[in-house]
Amino acid sequence: MHMLLVIFAGCLLLGVFMLFGMLWGGDAAGSAQAARSFVPVWLVVALVNMWVGVTRAGYTVAQDLPILAIVFIVPAGVAALLAWQMAKA
Repeated sequence: MHMLLVIFAGCLLLGVFMLFGMLWGGDAAGSAQAARSFVPVWLVVALVNMWVGVTRAGYTVAQDLPILAIVFIVPAGVAALLAWQMAKA
């Protein structure tokens, strides 16, 4: 359940990035740049989530690495897809 909430939060954060990209850029190129900028920020957030899981929840790094992969890849994949679509527009 926690993993789904983190993925959902990542998609919401991507939406905020896209909104600010549209507001500041004024066009699809601004949104595409915002989606590309989201990916490193989301990587840091996902790594912090893993660190909390290892230090507070008692998981090992080996147990938490697949969770990190899923939590990072889903929103980052959506961001890549949106950046690709916005770049074409």
